[in-house]
Amino acid sequence: MKRMITAMVRDKAGVLSRISSVLNRRQVNIESISVGRTEIAGESRMTIMIRAGNLADIEQVTKQLNKQIDVIKVSDISDEPHLERELALIKVNAPTTIRSEIQAMIDPFRADVVDVSLKTIVVQVAGSDEKVNACIDVLRPYGIKQLARTGITGFSRG
Repeated sequence: MKRMITAMVRDKAGVLSRISSVLNRRQVNIESISVGRTEIAGESRMTIMIRAGNLADIEQVTKQLNKQIDVIKVSDISDEPHLERELALIKVNAPTTIRSEIQAMIDPFRADVVDVSLKTIVVQVAGSDEKVNACIDVLRPYGIKQLARTGITGFSRG
């Protein structure tokens, strides 16, 4: 079961380590994690995509994370209306003869070419996990040389 957990934490050394230790002890797999400062000085937001057995396991993990030092609030927002985005950089084989073809393939994803070299281009795509995966699938036949993904970030709507 894939879930999105958000955690408001104090921006201090060791917080990420303590959170990942709790998840490790509960044998919860972290699919992605993103951390960044928020609008409040000294606070960061973590967005953690996890895979766990069932809702009871997720509830238990959320409760344990809320008890951690420097954790302000942890929420499972998977079932709430929320926004989520991910960014991917994809380096693709792109001789000059097929670059316009690749551009046409990525246009529906609102992806951009952000770097060009003699033999490759780098495409940037942002959006939901499904959108990023679909763009990668479209580019795969051209030959992906490198791929870097940020992991999902997000928060509740409203």
